[in-house]
Amino acid sequence: MPKRILSGRVVSDKGDKTVVVLVERRVTHPVLKKTMRRSKKFHAHDETNTVKVGDEVRIRECKPISKLKSWEIIADAS
Repeated sequence: MPKRILSGRVVSDKGDKTVVVLVERRVTHPVLKKTMRRSKKFHAHDETNTVKVGDEVRIRECKPISKLKSWEIIADAS
């Protein structure tokens, strides 16, 4: 089964080997037919602690590493 890959922006890097990535997506409202932005935060594993706040990154789904972390950083999106 393929693993999901998402792109987002790092909003926090305070944890050790952990970053919080904000992923935004655009959806159309079913009644109003207006495009809206929806966002969600994912905790991702950063083994080398190289990613900083504001970086654009790609994250990949992985096995659970801790209670909140089941994503890992795969590359910078830029």
